[in-house]
Amino acid sequence: MLDVQKTEIDGVLILTPKRWGDARGYFVETWNAERFRQAGVGQVFVQDNHSYSADAGTVRALHYQSPPRAQGKLVRVMRGAVIDIAVDVRRGSPTYGRHVRALLSAENGAQLFVPAGFLHGFATLEPHTDVAYKVTDFYSQPHDGGVLWSDPDLAIDWGIDPARAVLSDKDAKAPRFADFKTPF
Repeated sequence: MLDVQKTEIDGVLILTPKRWGDARGYFVETWNAERFRQAGVGQVFVQDNHSYSADAGTVRALHYQSPPRAQGKLVRVMRGAVIDIAVDVRRGSPTYGRHVRALLSAENGAQLFVPAGFLHGFATLEPHTDVAYKVTDFYSQPHDGGVLWSDPDLAIDWGIDPARAVLSDKDAKAPRFADFKTPF
């Protein structure tokens, strides 16, 4: 079983696999190629990533990989909780510059599918948060890019106090959305 929720942006999906639980805990099938294909996620994933964030308020955003190494992502939280963001940057898209915001947590088991052609990032809401995500292409440093997570033109509510955000130097110095030239 897989609950599929379409979002206001075409191609971005919230997928919540069924959990089977008893007194011991629960079992969940987090990825099943056939079930996800039927839900609209037919991509081939080639790499699994795991991100650990020690502090609540850690922001990892807004990232992308440009073609020909563009990545689609299937994101889930194994411990803790995040606000996960996908910003549409597909040239000519009617939702260009708009974003989807989803609460992903270990408790709710929801996963966000972010197709290629989107900026992606998340902010942790709890300390000691573990995020796992599958990607459709391998990491490629020459194709790696980003946009400033707190850009006022994007008006994203990250669910955290921006003044207390924990950022990498790269993310803190990312260019503004107005200066971004989409490669998609």
